[in-house]
Amino acid sequence: MENLSIIVSFELTLDPFSIPSGAKYPIFLFGIFIYVFGAFCNLTLLLLIILTRRLHKPIYFILFSLPLNDFVGITSMLPKVLSDIVTETNNTYYPLCVLQGFLLHMYGGGVLFILAAMAFDRYIAICMPLRYNALMTPRVVVTIVALVWGFDFLFICTLFSLQGMHSRCRSHIVSVFCDNPSLVKLACDNTIVNNIFGLFTTAIIQIISVSIQVFSYVKILITCLVTSRSDAKSKAISTCVAQLVIFIMFEIVVTFYVLSHRFSDVNANLQKITGMLIFLVPPVMNPIVYGLNSHEIRKHFLKFFHRKISA
Repeated sequence: MENLSIIVSFELTLDPFSIPSGAKYPIFLFGIFIYVFGAFCNLTLLLLIILTRRLHKPIYFILFSLPLNDFVGITSMLPKVLSDIVTETNNTYYPLCVLQGFLLHMYGGGVLFILAAMAFDRYIAICMPLRYNALMTPRVVVTIVALVWGFDFLFICTLFSLQGMHSRCRSHIVSVFCDNPSLVKLACDNTIVNNIFGLFTTAIIQIISVSIQVFSYVKILITCLVTSRSDAKSKAISTCVAQLVIFIMFEIVVTFYVLSHRFSDVNANLQKITGMLIFLVPPVMNPIVYGLNSHEIRKHFLKFFHRKISA
């Protein structure tokens, strides 16, 4: 039986990557490029929505939460991992670890809630176009955004508050970043309540998000099938494709990460990489998908870019 004693120290160790010394700096430079590119794209999209009056519409007020959430996700994870790689250190402190885990879980829940809100907006816009302005008033849009972040904060805050029930007997985080499962494994006693509530939280967030998106996209599909206007069909499809691509990408990387923990023979580095992809793929791909797929964003971005160059 494992001999455990309560740990008072705040210092924790992370499980580092096994990287050959010659590959350290190329990996670091590649990671810096990924971070700068992802941060630049998301901040540009945020500024574009803020500064372009023509984008001050319900869908873009809701969309604003997506690059904001993506920026929080990639910033909470990647700089710390890259710093540990280049300095060959793997230490952190418990309060910082909890903060990182909290922000990363807020990001994960945020992606699902934001995509659900955007799908609902598209449902109203495509299935009830004549009533759209009457239904999607500024007050309604603010309420939707508040519910997105409010539910996300409530679920994740409750999840992390359960950690206060336990004393810590371990100081090793079995990952390159901190999350709720790795923090729970530091506890001395039985953590079945944490594990059950963690699964419950994940299931509820998934059920809410997927239910709203399935309902919205089925209604949109039916509307596209019955309408005789080819331009309306094309616009509806192009509008929804971006959101579906983002949702599918996120679910694929999350599924890979979850499955990697179910098989003991999975390479440790591969398992860490699949975990990191959750916080890398969506923040890097989302602005590109929306930039390429949204005619309005693409048009106003080119105008904004041309204006800055001319100045």
